[in-house]
Amino acid sequence: MNAKGLILVLCAAGCASVPPFEEQGIREVLADQEAAWDRGDIPAFMAGYADSICFIGSKGRTCGKEEVTRNYQRSYPDQAAMGDLDFTVLEVFPAGAQHAWAAGYWRLKRASDTLNGGFSLLWQKQAEGWRIIRDHSY
Repeated sequence: MNAKGLILVLCAAGCASVPPFEEQGIREVLADQEAAWDRGDIPAFMAGYADSICFIGSKGRTCGKEEVTRNYQRSYPDQAAMGDLDFTVLEVFPAGAQHAWAAGYWRLKRASDTLNGGFSLLWQKQAEGWRIIRDHSY
């Protein structure tokens, strides 16, 4: 077998073992998170996170879904503080068979101000669907 044939065989073997990428599933979780946030429903917003989530932001690193939830509840005690959240997803791309990265911008519009920044999210395909395992928001 020549080099070209070997490359084709290796590519076919590698490509056959990787399931098709499901970008739409990730985008749906983000849309669900936006809707939950806008309703003032932090528990529903947190459904997009894995139990093993680590959130890294301007105030440091917090790991574990319960602790991240408590931080959101302290920072956003009511619907007025939560405002209207919008995500602009710039890219979603696979990082292996069960992982993906998403990057983009967030904007939080409230009666008193508007906040904005960026995010980089590491996703993992779990039994219940795509979940965020690392959230780097700034």
